[in-house]
Amino acid sequence: MNLNLEKITMPIALIGLMLATRFHHFGGTFSLPDASLAAFFFAGMWVRTWKLFVLLLIEAGLIDYVAITQFGVSDYCISSAYVFLIPTYAFLWSAGYYCTRYKTLKLTELLSQFSVLFIATSAAFALSNGSFYLLSDKFPDVNWLEYSTRVAKYYPSYLGYTLVYAVVIFASVKTIQLLLSTLQTAKISKVH
Repeated sequence: MNLNLEKITMPIALIGLMLATRFHHFGGTFSLPDASLAAFFFAGMWVRTWKLFVLLLIEAGLIDYVAITQFGVSDYCISSAYVFLIPTYAFLWSAGYYCTRYKTLKLTELLSQFSVLFIATSAAFALSNGSFYLLSDKFPDVNWLEYSTRVAKYYPSYLGYTLVYAVVIFASVKTIQLLLSTLQTAKISKVH
């Protein structure tokens, strides 16, 4: 069996990213904020297979289960709205897949990708947060003022963490690809 290293590197990296960050949603002294949204975005952009999408969904559920049952992480966010994480993550995966049309590092294309990620992350927040407030039974008397206050509290970090992870990961991957390409070109030049 011939394994293509490039085809397995990115899925393993994204699985590892979620494993390293998902245990605490907002991060803490010894943990990073959850990078699941960025992982789904890059899975759509760079891997583009629904098999990885499903695998990441299963991983997310298993990590949440282990975090709650074995490590004492609060189960506050687990409710009947939890199922809405599937379309939430599908927004990000689809946005990443959409961004495959951008092939260069031109500023206009980078800004387009950033805009797509911004919109998809905002839509994901609206779906996951809205479903939680409507379906979790934790807010029986929720009103628009209270909901708006909570959106103002959680939306900036939800969006910010995703955008920071995306910029750092994208820049790192593109830098590594450029370095590898340069090394490959240098090798070829030495041979000739």
